[in-house]
Amino acid sequence: MTPMFINGQWVASESGELFDVLDPATEEVIAQVPNGTAADVARAVAAAEAAFAEWRWVPGVERAAMLHEATRKMAAHRETLVHLLTLEEGKPIPENEEELEWVIGTFDYYAEMARTYRGRLLAPAGRSQFNFVMKEPYGVVACIVPFNYPLLLLAWKMAPALAAGNTVILKPANETPLSTLRLVELAFDHFPAGVVNVITGDGPRAGEPLVTHPAVPVIAFTGSTAVGQRIARLAAERIKRTHLELGGKDAFVIAPDADIETAIEAVAYASLLNAGQVCTSTERVYVPHRMVGTFAGGLADYVNGLRLGPGLEPTTDIGPLAAARFREKVAAHVADAVQKGAKVVAGGSRPGQFPRGFYFQPTVLINVNHTMLCMREETFGPTIPVMGYSDFDEAIRLANDSDYGLGAVCRTNDPRLAKRFFEEVRAGTIWINDPLTDNYGGPFGGMKMSGNARELGEEGLESFLETKHVHWDFDDSPKEWWYPY
Repeated sequence: MTPMFINGQWVASESGELFDVLDPATEEVIAQVPNGTAADVARAVAAAEAAFAEWRWVPGVERAAMLHEATRKMAAHRETLVHLLTLEEGKPIPENEEELEWVIGTFDYYAEMARTYRGRLLAPAGRSQFNFVMKEPYGVVACIVPFNYPLLLLAWKMAPALAAGNTVILKPANETPLSTLRLVELAFDHFPAGVVNVITGDGPRAGEPLVTHPAVPVIAFTGSTAVGQRIARLAAERIKRTHLELGGKDAFVIAPDADIETAIEAVAYASLLNAGQVCTSTERVYVPHRMVGTFAGGLADYVNGLRLGPGLEPTTDIGPLAAARFREKVAAHVADAVQKGAKVVAGGSRPGQFPRGFYFQPTVLINVNHTMLCMREETFGPTIPVMGYSDFDEAIRLANDSDYGLGAVCRTNDPRLAKRFFEEVRAGTIWINDPLTDNYGGPFGGMKMSGNARELGEEGLESFLETKHVHWDFDDSPKEWWYPY
């Protein structure tokens, strides 16, 4: 049993109950962790709240040093963390090596921001006045993290929250708790007790008590829109600060001038990274009508050449999905598309060579339209639906025809089309030619039903800081506008 971490101690749940963590490549149990309850949440909140009383006053330069020390420890245990990520989440080792590098870089980035970011001076309204804006930590931050990038999406919340002077309670997904627990054990043992805590358990038992606890003012969540809506409703009772990064249905528009061969490679990467389990995965591809046949045929040949297998195998390009229910959703979306007239030109089913493991073939669909689930709802799997368009006006209209607005990609060398695309498409991140590349200084987040959060950049730190305006008048004499008139 791998215990939880509360107030600097490794502890079991008060319930004594456990749940299994599976290897998605084999479906074998690799560990058991506590199924936490509201009582465990209460212990963690009490510890985090007590620690905040001192942690908030630790000078920024000291918090920066502790965060940098954490990154040195992560780097020293790189192989251990990458192996564990691969074992419990499933994506290939190169993708997890990249994830860990981003985790290290994120903590280093916010460590430096902790040294300097506190507020700003304002121009006073009078000679004897001093006005300034202070940025203060909220207190206890709940970081609820999904399975697909267990440490990266944790870092995007945890690093700025700690840099800002908050304490944190981490709740990893049930599919991937082990890497979070191991990261805290290896890299954060030098932090004061109670500053970092980890609760494991499912949503109703552990997640909801964390969201509703009156001493937790900020909820930072990445996951499905449905769960985000539930969190928003629960948090609204106490007007809590919600930091919600939710689902996506990202469009990829291939402009008429784009080179087909490189577009095929770009689309395959954007659609199939982590078996399509990326919130900014390309889930809708729009190609000029005249290019659809050539593009789809070339794409089918390309994805048929990619190698499925366990993430720990060095020859693997695409690993399994993280759980059986995610594979079932992908299969349902493909079946719905075929029933409504779509054609499968590559993949489309569970691969026969893997009797166990949550694999699904990379799948290319044509003859799709916006009545199909694969074009409306988040699939979160290795599917690539390809749809034709008549002109660039229609391409932009189709890209915007979604409840989601997380990201969007365009392949073009025409600056006029690129400018139209980033100005007219309603999405939080626009990639021109280079899909799914992030920047520590560039805010990440969505529009519409993709959430209200911005992670990374200064905006990522601002999410965990409360604003206070101070008006200070050095002259304490009566003012002429006071009573009596």
